[in-house]
Amino acid sequence: MGWTGFWGICRAGGCVDKAGGAMMLGGNEEAVMSSVLIPSLRYKDAYAAIDWLERAFGFVRHAVYDGPNGTVGHAELRFGTGMIMLGSASNASVNAKYYATPGEIGGRVTSPLYLVVADCEPMYVSAKAAGAEVVMELVEMEYGGKAFTVRDPEGYLWSVGEYDPWKS
Repeated sequence: MGWTGFWGICRAGGCVDKAGGAMMLGGNEEAVMSSVLIPSLRYKDAYAAIDWLERAFGFVRHAVYDGPNGTVGHAELRFGTGMIMLGSASNASVNAKYYATPGEIGGRVTSPLYLVVADCEPMYVSAKAAGAEVVMELVEMEYGGKAFTVRDPEGYLWSVGEYDPWKS
């Protein structure tokens, strides 16, 4: 049994792209898939964004597919049991005209992202060390736990908090 998608074919032994090339996977490829909603982002420099997300938040590469002209055709990054997908903003697709990066819309975002962590303080330190712009300092929230919000190098907003709506 395996997974076949637009970009490739995955089975327990690994993944290959549609052209037969090996895909770059990271971490536990047998991880239980539990996210049914997976945010998707577009970055002008998707390779730099992947590196930054790894350094700042500890994301793990699940799959990264090269695109044309040094771009990322498609990438999947895991965080705990969650995942995001991303690609290069220059990628052509039927839906490309509907996407905008924060830089293209005056630094605004239409869908901020929230990461649930057990302890915000180490994540706050690593995000700042990676050069994140702090939008909301690390604070104790009235509904429980600590939280902070940062902007990544291309302008997306990331809120990180100890509040876990699944456990409340």
